[in-house]
Amino acid sequence: MFAVEVYATVRQLVFNEGKSRREVARLLGLSRDTVCKMCRFSVPPGYVRTKPVARPKLGPLIGVIDAILEHDRTAPPKQRHTAKRVFERLRDEHGFAGGYTTVRDYVREARTRQKETFVPLSHPPGHAQVDFGEALGVIGGERVKIHFFCMDLPHSDACFVKAYPAETLEAFLDGHVSAFAFFGGVPHSILYDNTKLAVARILPDGTRERTQGFARLISHYVFKDRFGRPGKGNDKGKVEALVKHVRRTFLTPLPRAASFEALNAALERQCLARLSETAGRDPKPIGERLEADLAAFRPLPSALFEPCEVRPGRVSSTALVRYRGVDYSVPTRYGHRAVVVKGFVEAVVILAGSEEIARHRRSYERSGFVFDPLHYLALLEQKPGALDQAAPLQGWDLPPGFAEMRRLLEGRMGQRGKREFIQILRLMEVAPMATVATAVAEAIRRGVIGFDAVKQLVIARIEGRPPRLDPRAYPYLPMTTVRTTSAADYTILLSGRAA
Repeated sequence: MFAVEVYATVRQLVFNEGKSRREVARLLGLSRDTVCKMCRFSVPPGYVRTKPVARPKLGPLIGVIDAILEHDRTAPPKQRHTAKRVFERLRDEHGFAGGYTTVRDYVREARTRQKETFVPLSHPPGHAQVDFGEALGVIGGERVKIHFFCMDLPHSDACFVKAYPAETLEAFLDGHVSAFAFFGGVPHSILYDNTKLAVARILPDGTRERTQGFARLISHYVFKDRFGRPGKGNDKGKVEALVKHVRRTFLTPLPRAASFEALNAALERQCLARLSETAGRDPKPIGERLEADLAAFRPLPSALFEPCEVRPGRVSSTALVRYRGVDYSVPTRYGHRAVVVKGFVEAVVILAGSEEIARHRRSYERSGFVFDPLHYLALLEQKPGALDQAAPLQGWDLPPGFAEMRRLLEGRMGQRGKREFIQILRLMEVAPMATVATAVAEAIRRGVIGFDAVKQLVIARIEGRPPRLDPRAYPYLPMTTVRTTSAADYTILLSGRAA
């Protein structure tokens, strides 16, 4: 191949100096065909193919290769065909007699044609993108998987990140509420992938049917929801890039925190620190560009939004309500009734009608039980024989004075003492455990072993006055009359008439 300088010399001699092509070929020692080519092209054109490459052996099987590669587009990435595997299938299934190199070159060319091209996008202020990511961390000394919610503002590259124990509807809703509070406003639109947390199903015309929880969120904050194409994460490339950035920057090295609350406080500090940085080609800090986003946001609504999943439920015969594989207790008087369960990120609230009948700390342990012992005391008072085997009371950490009180009551009254001990426990339905424990200890010290005495000591503490254990102050209590024994009483005993 001749250098560009030779091309320039030939073209100067022919076009500027008027020499014939034959004369130039003789002068420079070139063939006339070469001189003609240099007159047609200003630089070496390389090899110019006039017709497609002939593939006599592979040609009949090109349709088979194209079908294999097309099927690979929907197959798991780790189970897609390599060029070698395509060659083996052609050889074994179709009797291909050609070489591997021919197949490899065609597969490379076909995959290049399959690659997607994109349109550059502009991002006006006032819009957002949302996605979830996953990472590992150590929370409370235990290595767990962290699911983190990300909201990205493409115009300014400002972000909000919050971590959760699981990627659930309540976490999805809580992430939005927290992000809106962090930015102090609501975007005009938010772009999502087709997560099942937001999309119940995609209708034939391409529109999305929202989940009930997501519909409540949109109705409350009044923003427009937009969705990317199914399986095309690049449609929301800004937040996809943010998920990678958070994993590699905010959560590297492996985060260690006492709780998710502590981890989220650290993540919020990092989101604030990011405002002083720059991103992309814009030299302005993210915080300065954020002002345009905030100016375009809608104001926060005055009413509060409950970021929870709402589900119907039914109380079992053992006063338990199941939510996401975990059983939560309610007072036994609500057995067999229909209830409504509100699942929050950190709590589970159970309602009968409009009345809240139970509130528990949320458990993410599958097939677990969450009991409140107080829910079962009324039933145990009717069935005191089940006291020692009652599962809700197992592991109940009571102050030591309670065990001493039970021992004294059962020693004095037997089975009736167990029922009276349960009545003492039921005082914690209306008074804090510390108050009842103090009253139990005071009753033991005074030597007044009984439910009535403990009850009066609790009332005295609640009313903030010294205890009065004089029965005359409480006429509704049973009175005990003690009279002096007379000589006539002994006479009756001696005569045998007492029998």
